[in-house]
Amino acid sequence: MSENKMEIHHMDLKTGMTLKLKGKIDDDASGFAINLGSGPGDLALHFNPRLEENVIVCNSQNGGSWEKEHRDDHMCFRPGMEIKLTVTFEEDEFQVKLPDGHHVKFPNRGRYSHLPYCCVKGGIRVTSFKLE
Repeated sequence: MSENKMEIHHMDLKTGMTLKLKGKIDDDASGFAINLGSGPGDLALHFNPRLEENVIVCNSQNGGSWEKEHRDDHMCFRPGMEIKLTVTFEEDEFQVKLPDGHHVKFPNRGRYSHLPYCCVKGGIRVTSFKLE
């Protein structure tokens, strides 16, 4: 299985902004993850579609410790497909708009107002990355 990784350490994502991501899921992908936070061990949002389990897991990580998982069984991702998704960063929550228009909402547990760190990894190749 392939493992791709794109990491940004000095991103300027603030509340009210949207991250737009395009990519292609690998043909042999079992899943991928989009992590947003202040650093690799402090994640405000861990967005993790698990293709083999047919579930999207969202979580946050504080000081390297995972918190309570949120699971959404609305799975619209498939190996080999090209995707577009947006992550809107609000004061109280993240709204992830999936390629089919479904929204997954996850609370901004740490009340973050600025997120400098982003990591996209797993069975996906990022083709476009934009902050608005």
